Amino acid sequence: GSDMPQSLPGPQARRPHGGPGAGQQRGDRIGIIGPNGAGKTTLFRMITGSEQPDGGSLRIGETVALGYVDQSRDSLDDKNNVWQEISGGHDDIQVGKRTIQSRAYVAQFNFKGADQQKSVGQLSGGERNRVHLAKMLKSEANVLLLDEPTNDLDVETLRALEDAIVEFAGCVLVISHDRWFLDRLATHILAFEGDSHVEWFEGNYHDYEADRHRRLGTDADQPHRIKYKPLKRG
Repeated sequence: GSDMPQSLPGPQARRPHGGPGAGQQRGDRIGIIGPNGAGKTTLFRMITGSEQPDGGSLRIGETVALGYVDQSRDSLDDKNNVWQEISGGHDDIQVGKRTIQSRAYVAQFNFKGADQQKSVGQLSGGERNRVHLAKMLKSEANVLLLDEPTNDLDVETLRALEDAIVEFAGCVLVISHDRWFLDRLATHILAFEGDSHVEWFEGNYHDYEADRHRRLGTDADQPHRIKYKPLKRG
């Protein structure tokens, strides 16, 4: 719809007034919600350049460096072990502004001891997800795109992911159905509400839901509206 955000400037951009088209600033964590097929993943594909908008244009600032894990998660080197794939073979690595021991960093993603020697080609889907997250969160990116990042994560890795996002100096866009995750992390909500309407809201998921009920009244609880599965914690 015409409400689709059209601009992703560099990290120096000022706080938006009235919508994401005005640009995001460092530290913004935008939760993107809505039913499957509503256009959330398409928005990410347009930002990464793998898909073109049907109309209008999408501008990416020259200083934007994207960090992105595709849902297919097929860009790992299966010949490496877990430690090599994440660390690049370095004993110390740069994560944000900190230099830390690579084995300690890899362990934060629940690869302990001998697990760091596992061949990437032998990993389960959930383990590959953890490797991707670890690689992306130590990248030089200043804008992160996360598509359902909490799927298949154990509680320990989920905590490491949350901490890394909170510490991240740039802008984070997260597609998620996990309302607990969005409550803890989101500074803004971009909601695909159906009928080509995209709602931009400053606040976390809980605040957005309260606002949605104010806007829509009893219609907010109708079945065609967004439904969320409850998060089950281990």
